[in-house]
Amino acid sequence: MSFGPKGEALRRRMLGGLPVTLWLWKTLPLAAFAGLRVIRLDGAACSVRLPGGWRTQNPFRSTYFGAQAMAAEMSAGAPALALVTDAPASVAMLVIGLAATYSKKIVGPSVFTFEGVADMGAAVARAAESGEPEVFVARSVGRDGAGDVCAEFEITWSFKRRAR
Repeated sequence: MSFGPKGEALRRRMLGGLPVTLWLWKTLPLAAFAGLRVIRLDGAACSVRLPGGWRTQNPFRSTYFGAQAMAAEMSAGAPALALVTDAPASVAMLVIGLAATYSKKIVGPSVFTFEGVADMGAAVARAAESGEPEVFVARSVGRDGAGDVCAEFEITWSFKRRAR
């Protein structure tokens, strides 16, 4: 799966340096403060780096669950944004559910990866074509610096064509 011209331009901007940092501070200041960065975004997957340290830790010196949720949501939200940008009709996107399982505490940096970009693209296309809401469950897996799975998130998205 590949992005169209508008989605590809957005994808390149999200992987950039200072411009994406400034955009994050304007639109998602909490994510910018936490230091979230999109490190991979292509037609197959999206990965978001969550740095460790004082900005994202809880009183037990591990990564706060809310910071993990932000990284997981961004790993699915970045490709969703690129996909709706390319849709043939204006499509709204909204998170309507979130479920998480934590299997190991994260101490230090971690990476959250969503690997269903093509399936999400099909859901966006169906929503743009039919006008009916499409519900899509995106699974994001968080791994610590050693590559061990520490958390799994299911973010439920709703995609719906906007009225003209």
